Amino acid sequence: MSQDTQPWWRGAVIYQIYPRSYQDSNGDGVGDLPGITRRLDHIAALGVSAIWISPFFRSPMKDFGYDVSDYCDVDPVFGTLADFDALLEKAHSLGLKVIIDQVYAHTSDEHAWFAESRTSRLNPKADWFVWRDPKPDGAPPNNWQSVFGGPAWTWDARRGQYFMHNFLSSQPQLNVHNPEVQDALLGVAKFWLDRGVDGFRLDAINFAMFDPEFRDNPPWPAEGRTITRPFDLQHHIHNQSHPDIPLFMERVRKLADGYGDIYTVAEIPGPDPIPEMRAFTAEGRLSSAYSFDFLYAKSLSARRVKTAQMNWAGPFSEGWAAWAFSNHDAPRCISRWCPPRGDLVAYAKLTNALLLCLRGNPILYQGEELGLTQAEIAFEDLRDPEAIANWPLTLGRDGARTPMPWINDNSYAGFSEVKPWLPVGAGHALQAAAAQYGQPFSVLEFTRLVIAVRNGSAAFRLGEVSFPETPAALLAIERSFEGERVLCLFNLTNAPQEVGIPLPTARTLLASDGTMRVPERLAAFGVWIGALDNKAP
Repeated sequence: MSQDTQPWWRGAVIYQIYPRSYQDSNGDGVGDLPGITRRLDHIAALGVSAIWISPFFRSPMKDFGYDVSDYCDVDPVFGTLADFDALLEKAHSLGLKVIIDQVYAHTSDEHAWFAESRTSRLNPKADWFVWRDPKPDGAPPNNWQSVFGGPAWTWDARRGQYFMHNFLSSQPQLNVHNPEVQDALLGVAKFWLDRGVDGFRLDAINFAMFDPEFRDNPPWPAEGRTITRPFDLQHHIHNQSHPDIPLFMERVRKLADGYGDIYTVAEIPGPDPIPEMRAFTAEGRLSSAYSFDFLYAKSLSARRVKTAQMNWAGPFSEGWAAWAFSNHDAPRCISRWCPPRGDLVAYAKLTNALLLCLRGNPILYQGEELGLTQAEIAFEDLRDPEAIANWPLTLGRDGARTPMPWINDNSYAGFSEVKPWLPVGAGHALQAAAAQYGQPFSVLEFTRLVIAVRNGSAAFRLGEVSFPETPAALLAIERSFEGERVLCLFNLTNAPQEVGIPLPTARTLLASDGTMRVPERLAAFGVWIGALDNKAP
């Protein structure tokens, strides 16, 4: 296997942008596409290969863009199609690929498709959404529950039927079983491919199809679990994950292949995602998939890392995983994982380095390169509908969506000149990008170093993964490809640890948190990455 024959995305580092919170360019307190364009030099300087931009399409913003009212236009709060084209042109000039979200499981209730569908039971789009008659007593058609709380069914008097929604009631479920709906969604993908995008992230794609017999989901007893919503009291067997979804993915892949090396990555939420991830990424389907192995994990352990990686340690034909420790939906990993009184800067370096050493596609969420922690948002400042509905039992998503800090010399950290849509996180301005550039011990500069090491190593981008035996407090990862070997050592504890394993004398330090060239002892949250001589034992 030659690295020259592999697509650009195999092993590439991807940087996620949540556009509302990246950079406000027009003084309305909300980030936008011109703001992203303004900051692309920062992203290119990181050394990542691609950006993934969360939804910027026309939307009433009841779920902040994941409720799409027009798939082929930019919401005015983010700019215009011309602004997107300018962003795309600059990104490509900097060598950055551009990946955008596609939301195929549902639309907004303000989408023209739904407006037509609800007018009658006989209109041309009558079967584009999921409509069902009530039970004889007027109750919803079955027991399915929505992710955000309450039944997955809402009554519509115009049709005299219930419509299905896995999320907010303003996000009606598309009937992706319908070939006409599939054709329309492929038309959306073609629109953006024709504009020049390099890939798609498919949002919650395992919600795209459902059991056509509408059977009840079985109960899931609450014992041993924290329950914040009725959704958590069911096994989600019938309202999602239908076996025909991968067949639709084949159609997506066939379209994408006509445009070259297009990267397609599926988001697969759920308690047992591996079978679906393998089905979605089998030969002739999507490039990659990512689950929630780390995104909601309450702690980081060597066992968790080994288990997640070994699920995807086989040949490329078995599928290719992507990995994220934080994103716009999940509390930032530093706040979830760093032990009490732990050094947050050291821990941020540890988690970033670990993410970047994994086999697959590391997805770095905006602000992780700065070591941002989860912001605490007062109830009166919450914007996330899930957080408001379940307060105070869940952290919600707003704390990971606060404005990106660029400088430390104005009230809003360089994000905006006016009060932003969410407050800047406490202490985040002190971690601003400008304050970290050129600082040798900063999270930003360390992250740039590790990305450069990864980019320069076929072992990191393409190689096999194994786990040398170490003392319980340490994690060792070895990556290898065609004779190139790289060893990564991580101290996951808040105390210095002896390495305790024999290391080849022929080795070259590639990156570390300051640990000596001979890594006999790692500091608290210490990191050491080195190349091993091919002939060394």
